[in-house]
Amino acid sequence: MKLVKKGSLLLTAVAMAMSVAACSSSQTSVKNSSQEKAETAPVEKNGNKVVIRFWHAMSGDLQKKLDALAAEYNQSQDKYEIKPEFEGTYEELLTKFRSTATSKEVPAVVQSSEITTKYMIDSKKITPVQEWIDKDKYDTSKLEKAITNYYSVNGKMYSMPFNSSTPVLIYNKDAFKKAGLDPEKAPSTYSELEEAAKKLTIKEGNTTKQYGFSMLNYGWFFEELLATQGGLYVDNENGRKGSAEKALFNSKEGQKVFTMLNNLNKSGELGKYGNDWDGMRAAFQSGQVAMYLDSSAGVRNIIDTSKFDVGVAYIPHPDGVDSKGVVIGGASLWMTNMVGKETQQGAWDFMKYLTKPDVQAKWHTQTGYFAITPAAYNEPLVKEQYEKYPQLKVTVNQLQSTKALPATQGALISVFPESRDAVVKSLEAMYGGTDSKQALDDAAKATDRAIEIANRTNGKK
Repeated sequence: MKLVKKGSLLLTAVAMAMSVAACSSSQTSVKNSSQEKAETAPVEKNGNKVVIRFWHAMSGDLQKKLDALAAEYNQSQDKYEIKPEFEGTYEELLTKFRSTATSKEVPAVVQSSEITTKYMIDSKKITPVQEWIDKDKYDTSKLEKAITNYYSVNGKMYSMPFNSSTPVLIYNKDAFKKAGLDPEKAPSTYSELEEAAKKLTIKEGNTTKQYGFSMLNYGWFFEELLATQGGLYVDNENGRKGSAEKALFNSKEGQKVFTMLNNLNKSGELGKYGNDWDGMRAAFQSGQVAMYLDSSAGVRNIIDTSKFDVGVAYIPHPDGVDSKGVVIGGASLWMTNMVGKETQQGAWDFMKYLTKPDVQAKWHTQTGYFAITPAAYNEPLVKEQYEKYPQLKVTVNQLQSTKALPATQGALISVFPESRDAVVKSLEAMYGGTDSKQALDDAAKATDRAIEIANRTNGKK
């Protein structure tokens, strides 16, 4: 299964583009931006069916599964035709969406990654799905609250979750046995993780044959390890009670994450693969790494392609801290206001179709992404797959045990790409010898500068 690479979000050029995009808006995250645009594209039809253009970033095998899903929807009714259109990576799609003006071929539905949520809300190009939820008296209680919370602000749902994932700890059960560790008990705390990593690290002279643990230099994992402690990324309730003004991730919670990683690095037990997802996964499958953090969407593929027994567990947390859960990742579907009500009605109908338990069961088992409708987990197809892949149930349990807090709801900031880039640079500096507190403080200062510029440009100060 080919996954859309998250690491590419760190490209400086993209970050700059996102910053410009964010600064172009003077709206706050709680304003309704759907009424800002009066012009809409004419209704496009194929025969008697209204055409619903759907821009997405699913490539490879995921694109084939998405196309099949759209085809099944098209065959299920005679009013609308979903037309999936691949627009490249999330970044490439967003760049095109930013410059799109009303025309016959504008999209009605746009897939966008979770960290673009604030930009999409402020873009003046979307209609919150809450408007259609209210019109249709649609019951959102049947959706996974741990997922919909991310895409909601002050009780208003802005987009429909689609391909949602969270991080998990993946480990080599065979390596655990050889090291004298219980293969059915993965480390849950930092001290347990460090102890296991020490036993799992195999060195021959100056060469390390097997690293105990690995984590990509990728901001998403840092954010998750912060949130599971209840730590906030930015102020104003993680940017959900007003525009964020200051980074908070260099708190004691954030420092615990950096300290844990620094300890593993200094002791030679941390495998470092930059932001190379494929390289890290290949290292795990070849026995060069015994434990690592990955996306829940990658679990099934890792199990299918590994020659040893694979274990999956919750992400670890510091000693003496109860886990608060995880923040949802992945992407959601946004309804644009560049099309008329008739086309929007079709977009809404498609979104509702996607939430059907049988549809979600198929999407979940085929891709590894979560079902946004919990009832899907009771479908025969899912139960059958869980017998074969019990590890998938672990990812769902971690999500559903997440506590509803500002920390686990996720941060809303328009300069997320810049901030993630700053965190990555700080991780690299720390691994190179910079004091862990200094490195994290530097990332927070860089984030503060980016937030200040964005807020000043938007007239919020």
